[in-house]
Amino acid sequence: LQIGCVCTHHGMFVDPDFPAEESSLFCDYTTPLPKLLGDVTWLRPQEICKQPQLFPDDPVEAHPKQGILGDCWLLCACSMLLKNQHLLNKVFPPEQPLWGDRVYHGEFRVQFWQNGRWIEVRVDDQLPCINDTLCFSRCQSPRAFWVALLEKAYAKLHGSYERLWAGQVSEAVVDLSGTIAVRWNLKGAESPQQPNDSQTQHTPNGMRLSELSLELKERCAIGCCVHSAPTGIPELGQFHAMSVMEWTNVTTTTGEQVELIRIRNPWGRRSWTGVWRESGSGWASLEPSCSQALLGRTAEGEFWMDETEFQKEFDEVTVGYPLSDAGHLQSIYTGSYLTHSHQIGGCWVKCHTAGGCRNNNTFSINPKFWLKVCERGEVLLSLLQYRHPEPPAEGGTQQHSDLQAIALHVWKVEKKHFNLMRTLNNPPLVSHTHAYNREVVVHTHLNPGFYLLVPSTFLQGAEGRFLLRVHSSCSTSLSVMKSPPPLQHCSEGEWETISSHGCWSVGSTAGGSRNFTTHGLNPCIPFTVTYDPGGNNTKVTLCQNRPENSLHAIGFHIYKVPDGDSLLSPGAMSPVVSCVPHAHSQEVSVFCRLQPGKYVIIPSTYQPELSAHFTLTFTCRINR
Repeated sequence: LQIGCVCTHHGMFVDPDFPAEESSLFCDYTTPLPKLLGDVTWLRPQEICKQPQLFPDDPVEAHPKQGILGDCWLLCACSMLLKNQHLLNKVFPPEQPLWGDRVYHGEFRVQFWQNGRWIEVRVDDQLPCINDTLCFSRCQSPRAFWVALLEKAYAKLHGSYERLWAGQVSEAVVDLSGTIAVRWNLKGAESPQQPNDSQTQHTPNGMRLSELSLELKERCAIGCCVHSAPTGIPELGQFHAMSVMEWTNVTTTTGEQVELIRIRNPWGRRSWTGVWRESGSGWASLEPSCSQALLGRTAEGEFWMDETEFQKEFDEVTVGYPLSDAGHLQSIYTGSYLTHSHQIGGCWVKCHTAGGCRNNNTFSINPKFWLKVCERGEVLLSLLQYRHPEPPAEGGTQQHSDLQAIALHVWKVEKKHFNLMRTLNNPPLVSHTHAYNREVVVHTHLNPGFYLLVPSTFLQGAEGRFLLRVHSSCSTSLSVMKSPPPLQHCSEGEWETISSHGCWSVGSTAGGSRNFTTHGLNPCIPFTVTYDPGGNNTKVTLCQNRPENSLHAIGFHIYKVPDGDSLLSPGAMSPVVSCVPHAHSQEVSVFCRLQPGKYVIIPSTYQPELSAHFTLTFTCRINR
């Protein structure tokens, strides 16, 4: 996303796509934000304070402080950026003109990771204020503006400030880094938001927060959320997120080991009333020098608690996988770097690839992908759905009107002897249950071989786009499994799908259609029909592997091989079935009834001497 510059007569950039108007503040007026109607003025930083800065000289003063906008989830991710200078430079590209520079004209560039790539959002520096003071998020230092400008760019990306009211920490962590983030329930209960899919299994998480090493805890982006008012923080309401800043092990004067956690509340004030509050009884159990050192590290809005209190007070944690400067994820399970990565997009289309969950007999039409694993290794799979353009319903983190319930299933298969329906009827090797999350994640270790990946929505016919990502410690490849169009009215029984790859080569196998004497030079692909229960029992699809802007006109003929014949002379026989639209389309297909026996298919381009690779897919009904 890039927006061109429009400057006023004063030479300052004014963003025409996110103006300093109410349209940038509100979207549907369903949050408390519309109470500000008529009170907001838009000011540039040099109108708010003297000598504004992007980042303050003291790093502690750079941390975010929440205003009257309910976007604590975003601010937790902002705190993460301050722990990783490489990521901070990615989101806020350095060397941008600042206040006081001769070339400064009030424009800033901010980058976000969206659906597999980094995009740039340009904004002017007019910020919403009440009584000459920022009314939304800001830095601890009143002279620093990186948080306010990032928040404005993120609001522009979403359509308005109001659309930032309530959200998931995991989404903001991914948008500001491109990493993978997982959410862990600290209370141990399954989420009531899960749809009921009786054939879907939960993926074992394998570990929990307490099992992370201290080194990984320091490198991870970790947020902690409450879903109801906690007992130790009485002023908090529902759905508030905070940042985990530090973990440390201490030894009490009696020799007991205690793990302490430093928490930052984006409200910018200390609100903890437990035994490790600033004047709490817990500090008396430590050596005075240790207590003074730890308390001296707490900044405004920060407090300490022990692991037991943490588990009691918070309902959920979000853990973002650490990223190296080279962009490799570090496993939170083993500490190994996942140096191999792939991503590929796809979509669920009603009546074509939106088969729903495994409870539906149309599950097999969902998009399917091949994962080839070359040697045993650690593999991290994630399915990320694109958000719908509509804003979420009122209620924030507990609403998911703009998300589908999605799942990812994985089967190990022998690619050369692959029966799709038989495989899908077996339990998957590993899977993630359907959940109303933007992203679901599967962590596992896989042996060498081929694996079938099937992403699905819970509801049949639910449409959407998605991104499938694979990060691994071993060499892998990811590709789309070409599937024939769905079999209309033939979901009953068992079907077998086989694919064959070939090519038309100029001068040898590019014979053209039956209008040309060279037709017999085309590839001749045999297949066998074994079962005819009545009705259509065979689906044949020809797909040419060429860019959409250079497609050939293609078609095919099916010939019955006479009993006892080993060779077929197409010129002397008539096809039993033809699919000869010779259309300039990616694929053509026919759904028909064939008697049991041996057949050959001759695919062709309409004109001879045209080269292309193709895939022929046969889906035949078989006797169980």
